[in-house]
Amino acid sequence: MSGGVEKAKHQAKRAKDGAEEASESKTLEVVARFGWAANGLMHLLIGYIALRLGLGASGEADQAGAISQLASTPGGVFLLWAGLIACAALALWQLADAAFGYRGLETKKKWGKRFKAAGLAIVFAAIGFTFGIYALGGKSDSSQSSQDASAQLMAFPGGTLVLFLIGAGIAIAGVFYIYKGITQKFLKDLQSLPPGGARIGISWAGSFGYVGKGAALLVLGILFSVAAFQQDPQEAKGLDGALKALKEQPFGDAALVVVALGLICYGLYLGARARYGKM
Repeated sequence: MSGGVEKAKHQAKRAKDGAEEASESKTLEVVARFGWAANGLMHLLIGYIALRLGLGASGEADQAGAISQLASTPGGVFLLWAGLIACAALALWQLADAAFGYRGLETKKKWGKRFKAAGLAIVFAAIGFTFGIYALGGKSDSSQSSQDASAQLMAFPGGTLVLFLIGAGIAIAGVFYIYKGITQKFLKDLQSLPPGGARIGISWAGSFGYVGKGAALLVLGILFSVAAFQQDPQEAKGLDGALKALKEQPFGDAALVVVALGLICYGLYLGARARYGKM
C-alpha cells in the first residue's frame, strides 16, 4: 500500500517538475508572445469595425466580428490557425504562472497575481477557441451567446444576482483599465523599452488604448447589470451590443469614434507588449 502511495507521489512530482520546466521553455515563451500580438490584431480589427460603425457603416464590433473579417482575407485561414496556436500557448503560459509563479512575493501579493494569471489564462483560452471555430470553418455570434448564457443563468435560483455581480465586475474592470491608462501603470508590464520617439509612442498608445478599452468594458458591464436588474437577458448583448448602445446615446457617434480609436491604440500597444512585455 505504502509503495503505491510513494509511486503516486513520485509521479505527481515528475508531472509538476515537467510542467515547471515547460513553463520556462524559451520556445513556449516566443509562441506565447505571439498570443499578445494575436490579441492586438483582434483589437485593431474590433476598433476598425467600431470606427466604421461610428461613421455610419454596419458590422459586428466584437471578437467574432473581428475574427470573421480576418477569415475573409486572403490567407486568413493561416492567420486563424496561427492565432489559435499563439493564444493557446499564452493561455498555457499564464496557467503555469498561476500554478508555479511569483514564489518570491509575500503570500497576499503572490495569490493576487496568481489569480490574475488564472483569469488571463481563461481569457486567452476563450480567444483561442474562437480562432479555432473559424479556422475549422464555423461561425460564432458573441451577442447571441451572451444572451443565451444570461438567460440560462437567470433560470437558476440566485442567477439574477450572479449576473448583476458579473456585470458589476466587468464595469469595475473597465474603471481599472481607465485608471491604469491615465496613470500609465501598464508600463510596469513592459521591459527594455526603446528610447526616444518609440517609447513615447508606446506610452501614448497604451494610455489612450487602456482608456478606450476601459470605456468599452464599462458600458458592457452596465448592460449586463441592467439585464439582471430588468430580468431581461436580451439586454446582455456582448461587446458589439455595448458599442452599439453607446452609439445610440446623445453624441454617441462621436463617443463611439473616440472609443474605437482607443481600441485601435490598445491593439497597437498589445503589439508592443508582444515584443517588450515581461513574461
